[in-house]
Amino acid sequence: MSRQAEINRPIGITMGCPASIGPELIVKFHLDNMDTQVPVIVIGDRNVLKKISDLLSLSVDIRDWYPGKELAAGCLNVLNVSSLSTESFSFGSPTHETSVAMVSYVEKAIALCLGKDIRALVTCPISKSSLNQAGYDFPGHTELLARRTSSDDVAMMLAGDTLRIVPATIHCSLSEVVKNLNSKGLVRQILLTEQALRTDFNLDQVRIAVAGLNPHAGENGLFGNEEQIIIEPAVEEARRYCHPHSQISGPYPPDTVFYKAKTGLYDAVIAMYHDQGLIPFKLLHFDDGVNITLGLPIVRTSVDHGTAYDIAGKGSAATNSLKAAVRFADFMAANRLRIS
Repeated sequence: MSRQAEINRPIGITMGCPASIGPELIVKFHLDNMDTQVPVIVIGDRNVLKKISDLLSLSVDIRDWYPGKELAAGCLNVLNVSSLSTESFSFGSPTHETSVAMVSYVEKAIALCLGKDIRALVTCPISKSSLNQAGYDFPGHTELLARRTSSDDVAMMLAGDTLRIVPATIHCSLSEVVKNLNSKGLVRQILLTEQALRTDFNLDQVRIAVAGLNPHAGENGLFGNEEQIIIEPAVEEARRYCHPHSQISGPYPPDTVFYKAKTGLYDAVIAMYHDQGLIPFKLLHFDDGVNITLGLPIVRTSVDHGTAYDIAGKGSAATNSLKAAVRFADFMAANRLRIS
């Protein structure tokens, strides 16, 4: 495939759960971005997209797409993976049928990415309960993507225009954080972040700050010694493997490091647990934050919100996060092509 052909490959957006706000987001995104230069196709169900368009009185020209077909200009190009009956489900109420369809979109999109039919993957929201209902024992997209792409080490980055956060531990109770923190795992997170910033974000001089776990980063052991026995050794070890121009520093007091990153002093912050990183991130990027999976052989970004079943089909879903996810995917895919 020529370089120009690779550049022209579309970005694929999975529809998410058919009963969620995903279909509404896609239709609104399409109408807001018909003049964009970024080619996009949807992996989902044209019946569902027609249903939400009619429900919200939105005029959308939906066209079938398949790999190798030229995109229909000004139209919503859809790879039809399922054919749900519009009478078989209601927005806001997922069923076994919608759950199975939801997973089929992701599986198909991964295959398209690996087969070079699309150049990046953007995912609309799914739910763990729907995954389980479809017979998949995964907590979410990330674990499914890692399994299907044979990726051993992955990490979640929350990215916005002013802040990038990678949590070292994610979905566990506060009482379990210390048990789940270890130097080896922390080194992997730092290296995944450093690699992504150099390749996907095209940064020559990467600056990563590592947050402490305890108040004042432990105050030399006065408020805890995790900084001394876990975090500091990980920072030192990571420096050995990073690019010579990369700067890995910390641990820093958590109450100041995110502000310093916001001002541009650091390119990313490694947080020790979920809320430590996501509270400052969502304070700044609640509407336009993007979830990025690091460590995959494909580019994957996602909206940074859930299925919102409570407002599905009501016309109130905002597309800011989806717009940002597509923008980040386009940017990252271009950077990967640059170094390939």
